[in-house]
Amino acid sequence: MAIELKAAPPQEVSIYMPYYREPNKRQALPYAISLYKQGEITGERHVEGSSPISFMAVWRVANLPSDLALCRLTFEGDADMSYEMTLENSEFVGYLIEVVSNIRDKGYVDFPQTFYSKLFRIKLASADGN
Repeated sequence: MAIELKAAPPQEVSIYMPYYREPNKRQALPYAISLYKQGEITGERHVEGSSPISFMAVWRVANLPSDLALCRLTFEGDADMSYEMTLENSEFVGYLIEVVSNIRDKGYVDFPQTFYSKLFRIKLASADGN
């Protein structure tokens, strides 16, 4: 599944810059903003020991990092397997930064585990046992 992203213009990226301090996130941010502006993405959820599950994610595009984004994810094209959540754009763009990293490093489109735990309302165990 190939996806080609172009960097978003600096004026669109600059308002999100204060939310991401790590250099690797700032480097991927222009591409994540470009992806965000598309309003949808198709990909595959990779689960260890299982075949990838296709999904389509759609969201409403807004202008400000503090605006709310409504994101809907549908698996296997099945309306019965649709989930949605509302979160701040700055948080959602953070997940898209990780999507961009997955595309670059692993060659496929997928959200990070933390995105799915929020989507499914599952609390992940932290490394220190909390």
